[in-house]
Amino acid sequence: MSTVAWITARGLFGRRRVLLLLPLPLLLVGLALLCRAYDVNPTEWGPPVLVGLGLAVLLPVISLIVGTGVLGSEVDDGTIVHILTKPLPRRDIIVAKLGVAIGVGAVTSAVPLFVAGLLADSARLGLGLAVAAVVGACAYSAFFLLLSLLTKRPVLAGLVYILVWEGLLGRFVSGTRVLSIEQYVITIADKIAPTALLDARVSPTVSIVMAAIFVVGCAVAAVDRLRSFSMAGETS
Repeated sequence: MSTVAWITARGLFGRRRVLLLLPLPLLLVGLALLCRAYDVNPTEWGPPVLVGLGLAVLLPVISLIVGTGVLGSEVDDGTIVHILTKPLPRRDIIVAKLGVAIGVGAVTSAVPLFVAGLLADSARLGLGLAVAAVVGACAYSAFFLLLSLLTKRPVLAGLVYILVWEGLLGRFVSGTRVLSIEQYVITIADKIAPTALLDARVSPTVSIVMAAIFVVGCAVAAVDRLRSFSMAGETS
């Protein structure tokens, strides 16, 4: 399993796709530094930067890039056959690749969010945002990894989820928030560091339970889907 993780990480950082991970974190920290330098009131720039850019864009988009990249490219070019011919349990393959996706997504998202939270309010808010980013990276990565096995266009499907379900329905239709990872993340951050800069609309219990369901459910479904690839001899 460690070998699969190493190959996955090497392949991920060896592609141009990894360059897509840099602009959003730099933009987030840059905007926070700029607002802090000009003494802009955090109540004016905190919500649009921390939530609108950080939790609603940076976190899911980075998780989408990484989550669909750790396995999706191998499905597209057919090299997944080489993985499936190895004497490895499908569970170990999914766990290794999901671990890499979560690790990269969590670090790339949590660090800039911590810095932005620190600049906006305090180290406690930065910590809350960082912890929430780790939880979000786990849920998003598992979901997007599953999408890479279910559809030939996982990035498009992931963008539809981020922009339509979370960005539109999740904010204005209360019934959809229970299936919005963004709402879980906001609630967790607000629970750790209560602040007027965050607007939690889902209970902490629902957020934690549903985030866990996303991770476990999507991972189990991904293992089952990978087994079907092996049985049916699919390569795409």
